[in-house]
Amino acid sequence: MTEQPPPVTAAVRVAELHVLREQARLGPSEKATEAQRAKGKLTARERIDLLLDPGTFQEVEQLRRHRAVGFGLEAKKPYTDGVITGWGTVEGRTVFVYAHDFRIFGGALGEAHATKIHKIMDMAIAAGAPLVSLNDGAGARIQEGVSALAGYGGIFQRNTRASGVIPQISVMLGPCAGGAAYSPALTDFVFMVRETSQMFITGPDVVQAVTGEEITQNGLGGADVHAGVSGVSHFVHDDEETCLAEVRYLISLLPSNNREMPPPLPPGDDPADRRTDVLLDLVPADGNRPYDMRKVLEEIADHGDLLEVHEHWARNIICALARIDGRVVGILANQPQFLAGVLDIEASEKAARFVQLCDAFNIPLLTLVDVPGFLPGVSQEHGGIIRHGAKLLYAYCNATVPRISLILRKAYGGAYIVMDSQSIGADLTYAWPTNEIAVMGAEGAANVIFRREIAGSDHPEAVRAEKIAAYKSELMHPYYAAERGLVDDVIDPAETRKVLAAALAMLRTKHADLPSRKHGNPPQ
Repeated sequence: MTEQPPPVTAAVRVAELHVLREQARLGPSEKATEAQRAKGKLTARERIDLLLDPGTFQEVEQLRRHRAVGFGLEAKKPYTDGVITGWGTVEGRTVFVYAHDFRIFGGALGEAHATKIHKIMDMAIAAGAPLVSLNDGAGARIQEGVSALAGYGGIFQRNTRASGVIPQISVMLGPCAGGAAYSPALTDFVFMVRETSQMFITGPDVVQAVTGEEITQNGLGGADVHAGVSGVSHFVHDDEETCLAEVRYLISLLPSNNREMPPPLPPGDDPADRRTDVLLDLVPADGNRPYDMRKVLEEIADHGDLLEVHEHWARNIICALARIDGRVVGILANQPQFLAGVLDIEASEKAARFVQLCDAFNIPLLTLVDVPGFLPGVSQEHGGIIRHGAKLLYAYCNATVPRISLILRKAYGGAYIVMDSQSIGADLTYAWPTNEIAVMGAEGAANVIFRREIAGSDHPEAVRAEKIAAYKSELMHPYYAAERGLVDDVIDPAETRKVLAAALAMLRTKHADLPSRKHGNPPQ
């Protein structure tokens, strides 16, 4: 009689489970881990540990494996299939995450891999919680063919469905090439790390073969390129630890979804009515003299804390998240240090996207205006400055969140209108006594209006100076717009923070509805 093996007990099965989980947690091999670290990169699980509050990560489908056959895949079926998915908390608030594990198939996406991502994205949308993707993958898994491409399609579709519903944050921690790059482009924020992360549709080899141009991976699609030239990346950092800490800070400023308000903080030891006397010295009364607008914003914000978005791209306009009296606000401001603060194609695009983001997630908008106009030039006109400038105009006109504008110095022409003027729906408009609101600068206006009189004079320069002074006196004095109800109040710069905090508090319960429609047709 054959002796029967001992019965399998629950304890044995539990022991097996722990062994499998440990295999999945450790990854393919120590050699693969060492190779990852040799590139200056953390492992996927180390990244998740840095992102989430300690001990809060709950993994989903840890034991998932692919079912593909051919090209040797049937002999290599690691747990997780190269992507770790789940949820945890950031400062106590639920956040969903998926992280490519480059040690497994180079983080390449196959059918099972994509299905795991689809599931966690669906869970994030259903739960109404932010989604963070930690990207470090080699693109589509070539051995799985069109199934891998279809997997990307499912991700793109969910990115679009989640847009404006939950915050989506892409953190680039390795390569991202081909169609895979379109998922980060569909999300709200993109972070990149210098030297280790790259994004491009076609790599350097293909570029050289097609165009003859020789370029490195970082030169083509590195972090500084996308942060300062293309505008694809919103934030850039030197290392993964700093990058992920900044992601946590960003999440602390955002609501979990579009049905909630951004999380407030107690006002603390920075009173809302704090005087801002230093602004009198920071901003020159002469509209032709530059200054650093960021210092103005730091004086207004709680404790001087700002999170600037797209800091290195389109630097003639600042877009930043900050708190005033403990409440999150989105700030847009012309930056006179760069191109005199004019609006151009890139500044218009940058600002329009930021306005849309704030409006989608119930973040009040504060606009500080010191703008001489739109940038003139053939390249701007041929590049579509009309179309791109209209994007910012559309975004402001479409926004229903509280909107406050403050005119510091000059506000000329169409740029004045576009920078959230009262005529396009700003709830409150304030100005400093140094404001100059006009169709154009006094010099240009006088040359147009009095052209013949100046040209026919025996002393044209004296006549020109006289006419410039007259134009300024009649149409550009600090109270001209206030007298006509286009500015709600002219305020002392030292009371700027106090006035803005009170206005934001009053507007906290604002409710506005847009006309019933499927969606608008914004300029592209």
